[in-house]
Amino acid sequence: MKRNRLKIKDLFFVALYGVRARKGRATLTSIGIGIGIAAIVAVSGISASGRADLLSTLESLGTNLVKASPQAGFFGTQEELPKGVLGMVERIGPVQEVTSTTQTDLLVRRSNFISEFEGGGISTIVTSAELLDVIGGNLIDGRFIEDGLSDIPVTVLGNVTAQRLGINNLSKPTKILIENEWFGVVGILEELKIHPDLDRSVFIGYGVAKTLFDINEEPTTIYLRANPTFIEDVVEVLAPSMNPENPDQVEVTRPSDALEAQQAAEEAFTNLLLGLGSVALLVGGVAIANVMVMSVLERRMEIGVRRSIGATRREIRYQFLLESIVLSGIGGLVGVLLGTAITLGYTNYTNIVFSIPVWQIFGAVLLALLIGAISGVYPAIKASKIQPAEAVRK
Repeated sequence: MKRNRLKIKDLFFVALYGVRARKGRATLTSIGIGIGIAAIVAVSGISASGRADLLSTLESLGTNLVKASPQAGFFGTQEELPKGVLGMVERIGPVQEVTSTTQTDLLVRRSNFISEFEGGGISTIVTSAELLDVIGGNLIDGRFIEDGLSDIPVTVLGNVTAQRLGINNLSKPTKILIENEWFGVVGILEELKIHPDLDRSVFIGYGVAKTLFDINEEPTTIYLRANPTFIEDVVEVLAPSMNPENPDQVEVTRPSDALEAQQAAEEAFTNLLLGLGSVALLVGGVAIANVMVMSVLERRMEIGVRRSIGATRREIRYQFLLESIVLSGIGGLVGVLLGTAITLGYTNYTNIVFSIPVWQIFGAVLLALLIGAISGVYPAIKASKIQPAEAVRK
């Protein structure tokens, strides 16, 4: 009489029963795989989220923003740009928008009860109405220094400056001291990720700067937007155009390059963390192999009885291989959930875009199953070689 072989589906339920019968051991064994998968998913997810946030920032900022400012001198002092430099820049063909700022050493304080030391670290920048549009900035509250406000003692606060001065909104009329002159606060900027110097500044118009502080209109920094097709050409000719006699004294940068460099550094760190996650997976795989070998030794009687009532070596082999895969699969699923939760928590905390590619989740689960399959090969073969009579006798 021909014996019916067990189907893979039946063997899977037998394997699942074997795992459920040893819940404590199964939980501890799956932890190693779970930690490794969680680390890989979290690191990959955080990296992907950072990349998505970078792309979002670059999309809103554009890659055609260029900043030019004088190089620092030998003793750390900043060189001056030639007179009429703004007009020189405007004559460059592909330049679409251009504006300037003038750095000052005017002291900023919340009130006249604050000492000079406590008011340090905040810069006063003289600028025009076009600055916000050119740099791609936005306001949390209020408005920027429009043309009609340039001659009036009003100011706009950078994001960090507003926090340091304790000004969160403009629901009530608010004033600050610049030098010994009171200025009304008319706006608060959102964070400028690629302009930390502007975040720590207050902005006033050229007209009031000349009237109250006798500051001339020659800029210390130029910001411009150029035709994206010719952006490299603009970067190349900008320094010679601004300072024909000493072009090496002009530093030209693209703020988007700083973001991309930061992302490259973060990706290098990500690769290191992925390596550590892989080590955790390797340790988890070794733990599964060890547990399965011990399980074979403990279940020799069970194996012998099953063999004596007709189970083939192939069925025994598949049963233990499936048990190993189930163990690692459980760890993989838990790891994916934990890694996703970590990524979600991190993106909420840092207020960046949440992004985990679906292929990474499926890839993590498949990796866990693969490790389980590899870890279970030797124990499965060992179990299939046990002879029924030998198992029962022992």
